[in-house]
Amino acid sequence: MPNASSAGGEAHPGNGLRFKHVGELPLYRFEPWDNVSLVHAVLTRLGGVSLPPFASLNLSQVVGDDPAAVATNYEQVCGALDIRRSQMATCYQAHSADVFVVAASDGGRLVGQGDAMVTDQPGVYLSMRFADCTPLLLHDPVRRAVGIAHAGWRGTLKNVAGAVVRAMVEQLGCLPGDITAVVGPAIGPCCYQVGSEVIQAAEAARADAAELLQPHTGGRYHFDLWEANRRQLVEAGAGHVAVAGLCTACRTDHFFSHRAEQGQTGRFAALIGYRE
Repeated sequence: MPNASSAGGEAHPGNGLRFKHVGELPLYRFEPWDNVSLVHAVLTRLGGVSLPPFASLNLSQVVGDDPAAVATNYEQVCGALDIRRSQMATCYQAHSADVFVVAASDGGRLVGQGDAMVTDQPGVYLSMRFADCTPLLLHDPVRRAVGIAHAGWRGTLKNVAGAVVRAMVEQLGCLPGDITAVVGPAIGPCCYQVGSEVIQAAEAARADAAELLQPHTGGRYHFDLWEANRRQLVEAGAGHVAVAGLCTACRTDHFFSHRAEQGQTGRFAALIGYRE
């Protein structure tokens, strides 16, 4: 596994996700997407100024962190990626399957309440925050279109993954097979123990629920968010889907985890967009 002292880049086996430093900022990138025009990153909890329990690159303004520290963290991210905060669009995450089509003029804005965004406009960067829920990043190099989604168990069972692919197809003119998607770091089936509410919702939403709910000792079940989202992206027609395979609850050295840290933690971010 990669660690915070990796000097250049270290790949997570088999999926193209690479841990590296951009300037002083540690982050993950999907190696097949690396080019001069496409800006994308799954950030870690490393490299910021926030104090515990938000140490150190917390990018959420609603978890109780010092607003000045959050602002400094954004400055460090923007400086490393050579973008402006006024170019970053985000939304108020609500565990839905609602998707926003983002215009270049939406940079610097909270575009509304929803859990996915898409755009084909250069110069605006779609950004969302995570601490166990699943980041989904999507890219169509033909249409130069991108998407991002936040998929917790509720959003997953509402098929936010399929909704963001459909938005790229119906609103931006993408062909599904041209879309590559990445299922980013999230709580894994190793750690995501769930109760009856999730089990019943999964059984109602998915015919393959028995394959996604893994039995453990003591009658407990773990839900596989990674595989559920991968299947939904494939079902929506995405041409290629890579799964990071990084569990945020196992890797609190790199990521914030709401579950592993008993709710007292920050949020890491993912972002994607084309340069002007």
